[in-house]
Amino acid sequence: MHYIITEKNTTARRIAAILSDGKVESVKIGSIKAYKFDDVTVMGLQGHVVGFDFPKNYKSWKSVPPQRLVNAELVTVPLRKDVVAALRKIAKDATLVTIATDYDREGELIGVEALRIIKAANPHVRADRMRYSAITEKDIKESFANRTAIDYNLAAAAEAREIIDLVWGASLTRFVSLAANSLGKDFLSVGRVQSPALALVVDREREIEAFTPQKYYEVYATARITTASEAKPKTFEAKHPKKFWERAAADDLVARLKTNAVQTPDGELVPASVVEFKVKRAEQKPPIPFNTTEFLRAAASIGFSPMRAMRIAESLYLRGFISYHRTDNTVYPETIRFESILEMLVAHAAFKKHAEALLKKKTLTPTAGKKRTTDHPPIHPVALADAEQLDDDEWRIYELVVRRFLATLSEPALWESVRVKLDASGEIFRASGRKLLKKGFLDVYPYVKAEEKLLPKLNEGDVVLLLLRVEEKETKPPKRFTQGALIKKMEELGIGTKSTRHEILAKLYQRGYVRGNPLKPTKKAFAVVESLRRHAEIITQAEMTKSLEEEMDRICEGEKSEEEVINKSKELLSAIFDEMATRREEIRELLRTGISEDAKLGACPKCGGELLLRRSKKGNRFIGCSSFPSCDFSLPLPKSGYLVISEERCEVHGLPKMRVVSSGGGKGGRRRVWQLGCPYCSWLAKNENSEETKNDEQKGEN
Repeated sequence: MHYIITEKNTTARRIAAILSDGKVESVKIGSIKAYKFDDVTVMGLQGHVVGFDFPKNYKSWKSVPPQRLVNAELVTVPLRKDVVAALRKIAKDATLVTIATDYDREGELIGVEALRIIKAANPHVRADRMRYSAITEKDIKESFANRTAIDYNLAAAAEAREIIDLVWGASLTRFVSLAANSLGKDFLSVGRVQSPALALVVDREREIEAFTPQKYYEVYATARITTASEAKPKTFEAKHPKKFWERAAADDLVARLKTNAVQTPDGELVPASVVEFKVKRAEQKPPIPFNTTEFLRAAASIGFSPMRAMRIAESLYLRGFISYHRTDNTVYPETIRFESILEMLVAHAAFKKHAEALLKKKTLTPTAGKKRTTDHPPIHPVALADAEQLDDDEWRIYELVVRRFLATLSEPALWESVRVKLDASGEIFRASGRKLLKKGFLDVYPYVKAEEKLLPKLNEGDVVLLLLRVEEKETKPPKRFTQGALIKKMEELGIGTKSTRHEILAKLYQRGYVRGNPLKPTKKAFAVVESLRRHAEIITQAEMTKSLEEEMDRICEGEKSEEEVINKSKELLSAIFDEMATRREEIRELLRTGISEDAKLGACPKCGGELLLRRSKKGNRFIGCSSFPSCDFSLPLPKSGYLVISEERCEVHGLPKMRVVSSGGGKGGRRRVWQLGCPYCSWLAKNENSEETKNDEQKGEN
């Protein structure tokens, strides 16, 4: 029997339907769904089959020192016993196993995990690999006909990362959580990739806090052109190029120029002659194809968190609408048939005009980025979807992918730019404008701003009249990272991978390290980064995690063994612990201070004490007064989901507004968000409603 192993049941069903031309029978292998045709059975896994963990005698956080985790012998544990049982069952009659999991490091490892279980029961089974970038009839049939060897080095690199991240994360998390006495659901998370990412956010916030704004002054002019043929003069804005740090200097300039002013009902107007009027044309190039990072940045610009965008992209990929969504590639391979995709898109009213226009071109020359890889192409549409087939958010992401694809094949936008210089008694004022002459890619890709600023036609020697004003301004601090900007920065510095960066970002929110978007770090985040930076700085450095990523790349290339890279990482981690162990008390003090600051929410309405975020002995969250037991004021909080505490505060009670995000997912992986608002207002409203219901019931009884 020939078995094909996919990563998920959805993929198994689609691949079986494609390879069998729809003549497929649903069967079960144990409790796992499978799909049979001829002598082939396609079975879907549910992600990783097995995982690594520490032995049971290492589970106690308080009795086992964190340092001991570094060199502990890990054990392999089944993550889904029913899947393991099904794999052992198919081993009995399997002659050939084809791995058809996602073609990347993680997918290769998942396939190898399944194959190991099968080969343990049947060492003689043959195995090969399907590699595809889209779940379409063409891609799947070609992949099946051209199966290749399994890339064990690729799987080994993924396994090395899994082991390294487990050991680093578990040991460091246990150390800082014990040092701060922050255990249970409130443990402090530290990781090889997470901590350098958090350090970026904290460092940016320190720059903002340290920034001292400086006032400066600029001189602006509203330039008027008066002609005999027009009753109302044309105007445009110009500016003096100098930045004045003293108001008096700017005022002096204006006063000096006004000595030649013409008095009018609108004020004193200063004559100036046009000494330069230059017009030139410039092209605005279309955007490069979507790799994962560019896709996440674009999705963030239209309101999608990276985690949400990736969930939707995965759903669209599994349903055969877009190509594989985890890719570094920004260069289309020569094998992509642009004409076929365009002919497909012509059938949809939203894309018809643009697709038809591109099909009329003699040659299609796509844009290209700097990153070229050979595993997967840039993200692009592979099948036609309709808004009725998708929910609103899925359609918006699908449309974004389609329009980006069309934009990469489109012509540049053409702009006419204008530069003007005005001379007022030897002082130069400048103005600039631009006019869109040809939309090009902007016609199909509305996500790029295309603002025109029109200037009237002038000739050198023309005289205009300037109405001058001085504007006071302040220098601005650096901006906080948006989610999209942080993902991009992580990519630039080699922090994480295309498959993990969005998950790392989500973890920063879940662990209460950041709030809002743009990201603002909490006091706890400052405490964790500061304690690590003082006593284990390497954990916060991008160079450290980038270096380990490069070591894992060498596993892929066959230059280093998995064991060699893992051992090197353990040596580095042991040295970190040697330093941290001697500074435990200092780390403890830093962490506890930061945690206590974050717990403070506002003033107690009953006694004026401090309202704190707390947990009961049973682990339930609530808001309680710092003066307990003398003050018993408290407010309940939802038992599940993680709290997102905003910067916005209730105007009545002064407490921060909150929302609760569930961990569950619906269609497309949607998380439920409950806008709790002010917890005191919420509690009052709930009790008021309960009292009204009680009164209504009593009236009914009477």
